[in-house]
Amino acid sequence: MAESTARFVRNLAALAKIEADYSTDAVPTGLLNAMQFNDVTVDPMAGGEVSRDLLLPYMGHQGVILTGTHGTLRGSVELAGAGAAGDVPAFGALLRMCGMAETITADTDVQYNPISTGFEAGTIYYNLDGVRHILLGCRGTLTLSLVPSQIPRVTYDFKGLSGTISDSPLPTIDLDAFIDPVPVNKANTTMSLHGWSAIAESLSLDLAATVEPRFLIGEESIKITDRRTTATSVVQAASLATKDWFAIAKAHTKGVLAVQHGTVAGNIVEIDAAGVQIGRVTQGATQGIANYSLPLMLTPVSGNDEFVLTFR
Repeated sequence: MAESTARFVRNLAALAKIEADYSTDAVPTGLLNAMQFNDVTVDPMAGGEVSRDLLLPYMGHQGVILTGTHGTLRGSVELAGAGAAGDVPAFGALLRMCGMAETITADTDVQYNPISTGFEAGTIYYNLDGVRHILLGCRGTLTLSLVPSQIPRVTYDFKGLSGTISDSPLPTIDLDAFIDPVPVNKANTTMSLHGWSAIAESLSLDLAATVEPRFLIGEESIKITDRRTTATSVVQAASLATKDWFAIAKAHTKGVLAVQHGTVAGNIVEIDAAGVQIGRVTQGATQGIANYSLPLMLTPVSGNDEFVLTFR
C-alpha cells in the first residue's frame, strides 16, 4: 500500500508586494518579495454565514449560505535594520500595507509614519507545502514588542479579499535582504520616556488600526477606518523624586518617548513619539523588585505623527 502524501506545516513561503491598482494581483515573486515570517496563522475562509430558517414539515439542519468570505494572515517578523543607511527594510511593504507612509532619504534613513488617507494595499501569496492561497487588497495593523533577552518583533494582522487557492509548487525564495536581529539588552537598546532614561522590562506598541472588510453592491474591499495607537511599558519603580508617574498621569502631561535599538549603522531602528500621555499606573513586581506598568497613549501633535519608525 502506497504511503499517503502529507503536507508539512514547516514547509511554507509567504510573499508580499504592494499593488499598483487595488485588489489587482501584484504577482509577488520568491526572489524579490519573500517575507521572513514567524508563527504564521492563516484563515482562508473568514467571514459570516446566514441560516435560511425555512419552515418545513420536518426538523433538521438546513445548511447555511457563506457570506463576506475573505482571508486573514497573522505573523511576526524580526525587527532589524535594512543593511545600510537609506535602504528600505526587507519588510517595508508590510508596514505600508498597515497604513504607514514610507519616506526615503538617500544614504541617511527610511522613515515610516501613520497616515489617514491614501492607504496602500498589497497582494499576499501564502504557500503551505504546495497549496497556494492568494489574498488581494490586503491591509492590516501591527504590534511591536521589545522584551529584554528576546528578539524584537513586529506582529502583523492582515485581512484580504479571497483570491484563488490552488496546488502550486513552493517557490524559490531569497531572504538575503533580511538582516540578522540583535537581542534587546542594555548594550543594544536605549529608551527615554518623559525625559527619564528608562530601566524597563518591556515595551509594546499597538498601532491599533481598525481594519474592516466591506462587501457592498458594486464594491468589495478591505478598509482602514480608524486607529488609536497605544503602548505599554513596564518600568522599574524609582523614587517619586526620580520620576513621579502618578503626578504625570494625574496632570495629563504629554511627553516624549525615544527608543533606539541597535548600534551599528544599517542595523539601527528608532521609535520616536512626541505626544505620549500616561494612563492609570499600576504597581507590580518582578524577581521581588517593584515595577510600574505604564499605559501610554500616543497622540498626534500636528497630525499623522503619533510615532515615527526610523531605519538607519
